[in-house]
Amino acid sequence: MPVNKKSYEQIIADLGSRHVTLVAVSKTKSVEEIKELYDLGQKDFGENYVQELATKQAQLPKDIRWHFIGHLQGNKVKQIAPFIHLIQSVDSYRLLQKINKEGLKNDRVIECLLQVHIAQEETKFGLDENELNELINMNSDEPASPAGRLQELKNVQIRGLMGMASFTDDMKKVRAEFKHLKSIFDKLQTLNSEFRTLSMGMSADYPIAIEEGSTMIRIGSLIFGARD
Repeated sequence: MPVNKKSYEQIIADLGSRHVTLVAVSKTKSVEEIKELYDLGQKDFGENYVQELATKQAQLPKDIRWHFIGHLQGNKVKQIAPFIHLIQSVDSYRLLQKINKEGLKNDRVIECLLQVHIAQEETKFGLDENELNELINMNSDEPASPAGRLQELKNVQIRGLMGMASFTDDMKKVRAEFKHLKSIFDKLQTLNSEFRTLSMGMSADYPIAIEEGSTMIRIGSLIFGARD
């Protein structure tokens, strides 16, 4: 299926001067479809599966900024560590350790977002607020704390948060979940100036996400059509 050029251009126009990054979600889409969108000027692409991402990366222009947005298993980090631009779905300290280890091997700092579970659904991955606080350790200066340990991960840079709203037609509920994530982001940003990215909003709800403060949206079906 060809790229929906009209829809893509409308999204770009909607973003205008809002300083919001569009990540085109290209999972299950062909190299040819991705290249078609790349030729229109799109540089940020998101993938959910490690092997699919590695295969596509090898065949496409090297200036593409690849985002990993699916659930990432620690034993697969090494396949994307040499080239990944941003891992958006970090949900544990153990995974950060794995990413740091592979970053060191590849002599690069790998940028990450912490995925926060904001949807009222059990199927979504991510940290709850207590787990996030424990990981960031907002209230402790103890050397043995998670915050202290984070400082030891020299090849990882946490840039912000990612979240997915509930899959629902109730946009009031979606807005409330985005608003909640933005409030968490704002608290962390006061403690860490490196927190610059808030990734929330997809095809069905990105206008609301932008209104609530998103700096990065992840759009698939509006651009590429339904999944293959």
